[in-house]
Amino acid sequence: MRKVLLPCLAGFLGLVSCTATRPPASTGTSPAGSRTDIMLLAVPHLSQLYKKDNPSTDVLSPRRQTELVAFRDQVLRYRPDAIMVEELPSEQPRLDSLYALYRQDKLDVNTMPGGRSEIYQLAFPLGKRLGLNRIYCVNSEGGTSQSILHEGTNIKLYQDATTEHRAYYAPVVQKWETGALSMSGLLAFLNGQPMLQQLHTLVYRTPARVTDGTLKPDPMVDSTFIKPHYVGAEFISVLYNRDLKIYSNIVTTQLATRSSRVLTIIGGRHVGSLQGIFSTDPAYRLIPSTDYLKQK
Repeated sequence: MRKVLLPCLAGFLGLVSCTATRPPASTGTSPAGSRTDIMLLAVPHLSQLYKKDNPSTDVLSPRRQTELVAFRDQVLRYRPDAIMVEELPSEQPRLDSLYALYRQDKLDVNTMPGGRSEIYQLAFPLGKRLGLNRIYCVNSEGGTSQSILHEGTNIKLYQDATTEHRAYYAPVVQKWETGALSMSGLLAFLNGQPMLQQLHTLVYRTPARVTDGTLKPDPMVDSTFIKPHYVGAEFISVLYNRDLKIYSNIVTTQLATRSSRVLTIIGGRHVGSLQGIFSTDPAYRLIPSTDYLKQK
């Protein structure tokens, strides 16, 4: 019996040795296995913050423009070689055309329709300062309101968490609206881990506790396969599905461009989810945006 076991044991140890020395599978990263840096910059949709009767909310005002220059200077220290934005890839030709004009000083984004957008107030100026040839569109369809989850067992948990979240960020936004907080201060707050984590928990964790209900009708949501018992989890899956597609757009764009330092400018709701995805992707290294942002 001993004579039989020894050859088997030797064979097994040889298999372990071969396995241990085998090189890791390719992750599709940049040359020589180096990791790609990625910064996920959480931003509000600046055009949606604008209130006609409140000049402090207008990012086109002289004061806010000066503050945006200061904020962009902070982000420039990261020195990205690719900038990606929350715009659908189908819009790439239009964005390419506008950005080409902008680089030639033939486009004034402050006078164009939609010029308050973070794409034109952040991505375009940053790209031009860095000498980048293109701003990349990496968004995906599927945007929907968090209010479509409106009924079911334990729905009060979700409603209370929503109220708590609003109570957390509303005073900061109101402070900005009064002019007591700068653009840098607002954006630093929105990129802080307490804000991102609370928002991520609200959208991607708490709803799983809601069961036996329905979602409000929404043109962006196919309710055909939604199971009422798992209504909260189904709600999460709608949002997470979009994030996975955005992740796919980011990584495939990075592979095509061979960029090594990516900056993605995107709504805060996506950041916690994308951070979770990228943190387990060995081809990437997450760079906290707060390493570059100042509170004032």
